[in-house]
Amino acid sequence: MERRGIFQGQLMQAEQYPRVVAYYFKEWNGFEMAYHQHSAVEIMYVISGDCTVELLNKSIPMEKGHFIVIDSMVAHRLHVAQGTACRMLNVEFIFSHTGVGLPSLKRLAETDRALADLFAVKHDYLLLYDPSDVYQMLKALVLELDGKRRAEQLLTALQLTQLLVQIGRLAQEASSQSHDAAEFYVGESIAYIQQNYDRDIQVKDIAAAVRLHPGYFHRIFKAGTGCSVMDYVMRFRMEKGRMLLEQTDIPVSDICHYVGVNSSQYFSTLFKKYTNETPLAYRRAVRKEVER
Repeated sequence: MERRGIFQGQLMQAEQYPRVVAYYFKEWNGFEMAYHQHSAVEIMYVISGDCTVELLNKSIPMEKGHFIVIDSMVAHRLHVAQGTACRMLNVEFIFSHTGVGLPSLKRLAETDRALADLFAVKHDYLLLYDPSDVYQMLKALVLELDGKRRAEQLLTALQLTQLLVQIGRLAQEASSQSHDAAEFYVGESIAYIQQNYDRDIQVKDIAAAVRLHPGYFHRIFKAGTGCSVMDYVMRFRMEKGRMLLEQTDIPVSDICHYVGVNSSQYFSTLFKKYTNETPLAYRRAVRKEVER
């Protein structure tokens, strides 16, 4: 029997079929598990309470309705804070070359985009929020497994396959919502910059205005605009500076204060970098053009 993980395209390399090897309900109270790993893929579903699942380089907080899919051979542990409880349902499954009459996961993924995207996840885990469908499917699977009806292996295989398809669809929806949310936050931050460019604003100020962690905000802003936050701020300030040089009689030495730059010398340096001209030379060139 060959065992594979669920992510990073491994299931698209050969005909594989899922099979449950362990499952249990458990209420954990003030508990800290040792790091461990196993050859099975594991689904950990939070029925009530909250906990933290820790990988070697990441801590993942979870609460009621969250579930995590952890790939095979990934070291992890569960932490439940002292004085708190967390009830969970865990299901572990492997993949083998032998099936019970259903198409392989590879064949199914070739016709189901959500399942193919699930198998192509580039990480060791997947965290999702479940409106209730996954929990109901997990419960039905466990009840069927508890019946120990060997003749019904086809049904449990079908239930597990349906579960993976549903997880793939949830992941697809979450990815779409995440993209939409990122677009929203980038739009909100740009509006903030346009209304506050004359002040001494930093990444942390803009992130706070849109209620995001500065590191995460910086990543989605660069992904959405193609430039860093402060590069965008600088470009916007230079555009405003150019407009003021063209359309007003504000002294060149004062324009820096209208666009949030601390000194006229630094404004001149930035403006020349942006336009290849000093502010004074730019204003003279514009006025000569107007006089013609």
